[in-house]
Amino acid sequence: MAEALRHRLGYRFRDSGLLAQALTHRSFGTPHNERLEFIGDAVLNCAVALALFERFPSTQEGDLSRARANLVNRDTLAQLARQLDLGAHIRLGEGEARSGGADRTSIIADALEAVFGALFLDGGFDAARDVIDRVYADLLRATDPKTLGKDPKTRLQEWLQARRYAVPEYEVTATSGEAHAQMFEVDCRIPALAIVTHGSGPSRRAAEQNAAAAAFARVVSDAFDG
Repeated sequence: MAEALRHRLGYRFRDSGLLAQALTHRSFGTPHNERLEFIGDAVLNCAVALALFERFPSTQEGDLSRARANLVNRDTLAQLARQLDLGAHIRLGEGEARSGGADRTSIIADALEAVFGALFLDGGFDAARDVIDRVYADLLRATDPKTLGKDPKTRLQEWLQARRYAVPEYEVTATSGEAHAQMFEVDCRIPALAIVTHGSGPSRRAAEQNAAAAAFARVVSDAFDG
C-alpha cells in the first residue's frame, strides 16, 4: 500500500498483507476486511474508552459512554478516514467503484475500523492504541463533557459565539452521483479565523456536519497551539 498512508498512520506493518486485507472491500473479492473490522471495532472502543477515562477523571460513566459513542460512530470514523485519504487506497469491485464507493460513509468507516483491527493483529494493543490516539488527537482535545452528544454544527457554533465570532458559513461546492446515490461537497468558512474546511456526505446536512467537525477540530487545535 502507499507509503503516504503508512506515514499518516505512523506505523509500518510487519505483515503488509494485513493492511492490504483491511483495505479490501468484499466487492473486490476475498480475503476482504469484514473480519478485521469486527476486531477493529472492539479495539477502537477500548482505546477510546481508555483515552476518555484518563482525560476526564471526574466524569461519570453515563457521560463517558455517550462521549465514546459519539467518537466511534460511523460518521466520525468516515470523517477521520477522509482526513487520512483512506478512500484512495480501498480496493473495490468495478461496480462499487463506479458508484462512488471510495467515499461512501459506510465503506470508508468500516475500512478504518478494519485498519485498526489489522494494527492490533500486527503489533498488539499498544501499537493500535498509539495510532488511534494520533488519529483521534484533535477530536479528543475538542471533546468537552459540557457539549457531549451535541452535533458538530452545534458545537462549532456555540464555541464561536462564546468567543464573539460570527457563525460559520456553509456552501455547497459540488454534487455528484445518480439521484439515488448523490454525494454532496460542502465548505465551512470562518472568515474571522481564516479557516476553510471541507466535508462530504450523502446529504447536504451530512456534508455540513462533516465540514463543521473538521472546522471544530481546527479551531480547537489552533487554540491549543496558540
